[in-house]
Amino acid sequence: MCVVAMSLLGVLALFFIFGGWQVLTMSLSKPHFEGEPISADPAAIKLVSDIANTIVGFGFGASFVALFAQLGGGIYTKAADVGADLVGKVEAGIPEDDPRNPAVIADLVGDNVGDCAGRGADLFESTAAENVGAMILAATLVTKHPEIGVKAIFFPLLARAFGIVASIIGVLVVSTREEDDPMDALNRGYYVTTLGAIVGFLGAVLLLLDGAHGDKWWFFASGLIGIATSFAFVWITQYYTEHKYRPVQQIAEACKTGAATNIIAGFAVALECTAAPVVVISAAILGSYWCGTHVGEHGGLFGTAVATMGMLSTAGYILAMDTFGPITDNAGGIIEMSEQPEEIRKKTDRLDAVGNTTKALTKGYAIGSAALAAFLLFSAYLDRASELIRDKWSKTDLAASIAWGGFEGVDIGKAPVFVGGLIGAALVFLFASFAIKAVGAAAQFVIDEVRRQFREKPGIMAGTDKPDYARCVDIVTKGALKSMLVPGLIAVAVPVAVGFLFGFLPREAFEHHTTGGPPFSTLGIESVAALLMVGTIAGILLATVLNNGGGAWDNAKKYIETGVHGGKRSDAHKAAVVGDTVGDPFKDTAGPSLHVLIKLLATITLVFVPLFLR
Repeated sequence: MCVVAMSLLGVLALFFIFGGWQVLTMSLSKPHFEGEPISADPAAIKLVSDIANTIVGFGFGASFVALFAQLGGGIYTKAADVGADLVGKVEAGIPEDDPRNPAVIADLVGDNVGDCAGRGADLFESTAAENVGAMILAATLVTKHPEIGVKAIFFPLLARAFGIVASIIGVLVVSTREEDDPMDALNRGYYVTTLGAIVGFLGAVLLLLDGAHGDKWWFFASGLIGIATSFAFVWITQYYTEHKYRPVQQIAEACKTGAATNIIAGFAVALECTAAPVVVISAAILGSYWCGTHVGEHGGLFGTAVATMGMLSTAGYILAMDTFGPITDNAGGIIEMSEQPEEIRKKTDRLDAVGNTTKALTKGYAIGSAALAAFLLFSAYLDRASELIRDKWSKTDLAASIAWGGFEGVDIGKAPVFVGGLIGAALVFLFASFAIKAVGAAAQFVIDEVRRQFREKPGIMAGTDKPDYARCVDIVTKGALKSMLVPGLIAVAVPVAVGFLFGFLPREAFEHHTTGGPPFSTLGIESVAALLMVGTIAGILLATVLNNGGGAWDNAKKYIETGVHGGKRSDAHKAAVVGDTVGDPFKDTAGPSLHVLIKLLATITLVFVPLFLR
């Protein structure tokens, strides 16, 4: 709750610091005619638009920090986890989280670094970027329809505040009995949160969008679409990652014939699970856009922004579900290290399996929110670019600049624009490659260190000598800090370089249809737009493959550990451990980092768009 609240307070504070109080003063002091909204003052509307574009930097800063928090935390936790599992469980045959394993402390610490801090930073930047993007689109909507009033600019913030209240209520109703399924209790809290979010959304619409009169109900419908999208993503992710359903059971079945068939079955499930999310995202964008068009010009884009707000209205509860995962994982580790009875470990294993599902749910939820947020930020990017072009054009031909309608899309038939899209797709795969290789490289050092300690200190296995836990912690810390620099720099440098350099391409060579358009090149702006959208599409698909594939492998191992197919220490279990190890950097490093990359591309292009205009 604190993470979402801090995002909300940060945007609100910056809005008033950069002149929000002046908007209220101007609106209240300006004489107005009967029936005219107090907030329809053109000067107030212009100031609101300027402020919204100024605080884009807040979203960029949140995305930039989240990239390193999620990427670095993911490298840390999975390098330790892979090293601990391969040497401890597979080679030495000792239980997971056994205190004799020198990498066990690094593994437990990594759960907090990657899953708690990293995912918290991810959802913080999601809500921050979405708030800023929705405020920009609200300002544009009010410019087109002054009767709605500038108070619509506060709609994203109020909707988010009501969502926090709904999440608190949802958390309070979670309880279960010993014999019941813990997932049922968590789902019950999510249902209550969803209902509370719907009521809060209705209140926000009635309070701040009353200037739209009867059309405000179309915006409420857009919000309902977003909430339904959130629900659908949670269910789809649960289906593909929980052991009660076909995909995970098929992977567990494949483990009976070895690690190779386990990998094949798991990767097939990972590829399969991209279809349903794409259908849901497509329906959400089309439905919310259609609802918004009933309000008038630019209403469709704001409709998609409202849908994104609806999807993120339950972000507080979803983050709480995600944190449940590392808490139960570490609880199991403490139980094992303190040599508690086997029946207690079975209880924590059960909770840990549920925690794996809740972590997967959060990642699926983050993918969906990233897709919707990227679409609205892409629209905000085109609006901002159009505004800059009109300002430059007005200095030489004011009438033509006013008559120009602005960007309604980009022409991918232009060679530089097509190339920009290719670069965006390649950037996603290159980034994921760096993240996965970083885990492998750091894990190799951990494996060598654990083997060295077992070899040089035979008393560790006998329980007469103590492992050097600090050495493994030091290895993964240094590995994470070093390895995250290159992918982080690539994510920032590539879109800026494309926009800046492509702006120098000769306009006459690549723009063949310039009638009615600006008298100067916009190739840099259009190429970055293609990079942003194609990169977003590729990122959504690849992140879904990595997240759900890794989660399914992990829970297939947990499913076997319940006693099916031979249970622990069987050949099927050893094969499942290999699949789980392969899936670790997928689901906890590369996949979650791609969520952040998608939104970082959107915010960085908004911040640096003036550099792309020549």
